Amino acid sequence: MKSPVFTGTCTALITPFHPDHTIDYEAFARQIDRQIEAGIDALCVCGTTGESAVLTEEEHGQLVSFCVRRAAGRCKVVAGAGSNDTAAALSLCQCAQDAGADALLVVTPYYNKTTQTGLIRHYTHLADRVALPVILYNVPSRTGLSFTARTYQILSQHPNINGVKEASGDFSLLLDTLALCGEDWNVWSGNDDHTLPMLAMGAKGLISVVSNLVPGPMAELTHSYFRGDTAQARRIQLAYAPLTRALFSQVNPIPIKAAMRETRLDSGVLRLPLWEMDLEPLEHLKAVMQDAGLLS
Repeated sequence: MKSPVFTGTCTALITPFHPDHTIDYEAFARQIDRQIEAGIDALCVCGTTGESAVLTEEEHGQLVSFCVRRAAGRCKVVAGAGSNDTAAALSLCQCAQDAGADALLVVTPYYNKTTQTGLIRHYTHLADRVALPVILYNVPSRTGLSFTARTYQILSQHPNINGVKEASGDFSLLLDTLALCGEDWNVWSGNDDHTLPMLAMGAKGLISVVSNLVPGPMAELTHSYFRGDTAQARRIQLAYAPLTRALFSQVNPIPIKAAMRETRLDSGVLRLPLWEMDLEPLEHLKAVMQDAGLLS
């Protein structure tokens, strides 16, 4: 049986940028403290929500190192470390390991993609060369590539591969995977709106975008489920459904940064090619936030 890297809720942190597009570490520190004080179990730095695709390797290492130092053992730190180039992914993994991260989140190769055999070789190559637990990241809406349950089963046998952030929305894949892999595999929901049904199927928690804005409720969603209060977990899932939809009305992290800016949470600017939220979905997001009591 593989012990999960974390159980509960992990926030996929945004990266706050100054208007000149340098990283705002003071704002980042405030975000880290706010998340931990709200009861979040883990933090994911340099993931999709952190605009990892536009970070330099130097910035990646600095952000992971800063997050580790600021968290100071108060929660687990998971470092995004994926690439469509296996050599580049290994460099990011080793850099994050040197910076003191607790685990690595490694997305499937995108654009050039690969076969299932290629996936097995890619992840085995990485896992053989690092000491940290590796969490796979399946998000075919962004990468154009998904695992099969059989591939998960093969990778689950590697001692350094801890499980998967599953964001495919494919519940048949989840069911087949859990049936094949059993206790050798950990799954986390990669979609905020799928959290409760995935927990019911055996997921160990959530890697959340929404918790950047409302960390307390997203932490309580998983915590209430694990303490046996499924009614409370259901209430939270349903109560935050409109906000979750609005926060994914355009490409992540455009809406979450806009929402945080509306509540003065130091979200900073976006780096191109991402751009500010379009007016119509922004007005809808603000209306949903008003209804949720997030705007005065």
